[in-house]
Amino acid sequence: MTKQFLKNAWYCAAWSTEITRNLFHRVIIGRDILLFRDGQGDAIALNNFCPHRSAPLHLGRIIDEQIQCPYHGLRFATDGTCVHNPHHRDGVAPDSARLERYPLVEKDDLIWIWMGDLQLADPTALPDFGCHTNPAMARVSGTITIDAYYELITDNLLDLSHVEFVHAGILGSSAVSRGSHEVIQDGTTVWSNRWCPNGEAPPALAKAFGDYKDAVDHWLYMRWDAPASMLLDVGITPVGGTRRDGWWVYGTDILTPADETTTHYFWGITYEYGKNDPAVAAAHEKAVQRAFVQQDKPIIEAQQRALQLRNATDIDEVKSIWLDTDAGPKRARLVLNKLLRDGQNAVPQPRNRPLHDQRETADAKDQQDRVVSCV
Repeated sequence: MTKQFLKNAWYCAAWSTEITRNLFHRVIIGRDILLFRDGQGDAIALNNFCPHRSAPLHLGRIIDEQIQCPYHGLRFATDGTCVHNPHHRDGVAPDSARLERYPLVEKDDLIWIWMGDLQLADPTALPDFGCHTNPAMARVSGTITIDAYYELITDNLLDLSHVEFVHAGILGSSAVSRGSHEVIQDGTTVWSNRWCPNGEAPPALAKAFGDYKDAVDHWLYMRWDAPASMLLDVGITPVGGTRRDGWWVYGTDILTPADETTTHYFWGITYEYGKNDPAVAAAHEKAVQRAFVQQDKPIIEAQQRALQLRNATDIDEVKSIWLDTDAGPKRARLVLNKLLRDGQNAVPQPRNRPLHDQRETADAKDQQDRVVSCV
């Protein structure tokens, strides 16, 4: 079954640091996109194939702010116009020799690309990841390629009940299955919030919090915006304590499908506790490698292969059961499917609520009633 991708939406094309003066490409919802910075430092996105013989332009080079095709030497300006044809005595190229240029917005250390109707490209419809640039916090981040359909990964991230089993010894805690779970929808934004009071701390979190041994209140609040931009607010605090009494981080989980069975996963950990300590940064990177690369990624890719053996790409193409813990993924799928059904004018509208400093004002046990936001 051929899967549809939402066209009128902002997709993460790259972390800002990935795009330089060097030519770079990334496949996004089936389109090969050329990404680079012009002489003023602005990010540019164009089709990554020459209209002459489809040679990939990222194999070419930049000459005088023009992209030179590696095959026959045609040159293109940053607006996509072919400005030089070396095989014509006057250098003239056919009018049809031009590249499509895509709108980009660089915000929160991310580069977002619009893949749909240019008239609907609204920068105010970007999800909020302002924590990335908060000077009071530090961040480690990266990009992982996953051989799976992106909604399978969304399911994994919106249903964190699996941490007790897939991540035993790292993020797992019996308090997760005993805790409460609430799913909230506001417009096209979905929150999947878990509140796990008075239980054992997940081992990795306890270690980060000075090898804390006593019972804790533990929260995992995930915000989702279509197509698949997620922010996790996760932490622990002594039972009855405030956020400032404990340890917490923001986890960036943004998925951009390359095609039906390949996804770019932009991950990040933004943190305040130990922000100036290189050992803390290294520990966060190691945790992501262990939890996602070594544990989540293999099971999701195995799930994808199992579906393909049944001539399916996604779980909705086979007979499946739904559990109470699937409420978050199910709600997100309903929102996404409605946007797809509504057609060309349907655009996600993230509900970026006013930001508030939860660390100072809120008891952790009250967080289940609050939205997830960057501070």
